[in-house]
Amino acid sequence: MPVQSKLADILPQDYGYVVFAAVGSTFLNTWLALNVMKARKEHNVKYPVMYTDNEKFNCVQRAHQNTLETYPQFLIMLLLGGLQYPRISAAAGVLYIAGRVAYALGYYTGNPDKRKWGAFGFIGVLTLLGNTISFACHQLKWVGK
Repeated sequence: MPVQSKLADILPQDYGYVVFAAVGSTFLNTWLALNVMKARKEHNVKYPVMYTDNEKFNCVQRAHQNTLETYPQFLIMLLLGGLQYPRISAAAGVLYIAGRVAYALGYYTGNPDKRKWGAFGFIGVLTLLGNTISFACHQLKWVGK
């Protein structure tokens, strides 16, 4: 079945990879949310309580919350930077997602210092930032004249 949107005709050829990275990030957030729900049951934390004196629960909750705090920036940089550099942006998106998984797994140990396992994900974020800035500069014709 052909694509019904004319938008698909004007997007870069490899933009589908960017879309897959964005979809992958929704699976990441779902996994993090499910882990919070599981931790709520395990540690008997009722809604709407966000944090308790239970360090283990707080680590699971915090891994999800921190990801949500930066999620809009990630998505906008992925989608905009991907307009100019779709493959690089998609790869950076996958690196970000892998970093968030490592971050969460480290945090889930109950030792907050182990969240640093996911620090490599910042390479993905910084790459997306550079791609987005480059896209803006090219769009404004500040470079590439």
